[in-house]
Amino acid sequence: MIEKTELDGVVIIEPRRFTDSRGYFCETYNINTLAEFGITTTFVQDNQSFSEETGTVRGLHFQAPPAAQAKLVRVLSGVIWDVAVDIRSGSPTFGHWVGCELSAEKGNQLLIPAGYLHGFVTRTPKCTVAYKCSAPYTPATEGAVRFDDPDLAIDWGIRPEDAVLSDKDAAAAAFADLNTPFTYEAHP
Repeated sequence: MIEKTELDGVVIIEPRRFTDSRGYFCETYNINTLAEFGITTTFVQDNQSFSEETGTVRGLHFQAPPAAQAKLVRVLSGVIWDVAVDIRSGSPTFGHWVGCELSAEKGNQLLIPAGYLHGFVTRTPKCTVAYKCSAPYTPATEGAVRFDDPDLAIDWGIRPEDAVLSDKDAAAAAFADLNTPFTYEAHP
């Protein structure tokens, strides 16, 4: 099942699960199935992160062209609040965000096209998150915005002072200082 969000191209995907007495089986990614829904992104890299503590924030990140990344995010263990922020200049939803709870139990996924900031906060300890990327990691093109930027006013479900951050994320720039490398084009 595919559920559109209020942000163009950002969708929630719920793969079908086949259950029996042993547990379940599901296809977590199938290029042909997604193409039936108009999703034709080619993924070239798989990433996985593990976060020990509840309240760990990773983000808000992006990679600029020519290494811009779309991401398909899912949770292998635990629960996260996953967020996408539109940073496409000229977009009618520029600076708007959507959030979605992703969990291992539910098996849902969030697709974030290029042109969006991405980040998440862990809602349980010992979270493992896996995500596909449409371009390889390229440090020279990466950028970040503060997760707690007041102009974005994202509800992370935690107090900002309780967030567990990397040094890099703690030093991220303000949204007002972002010189976005993306311009608005509607997604199919």
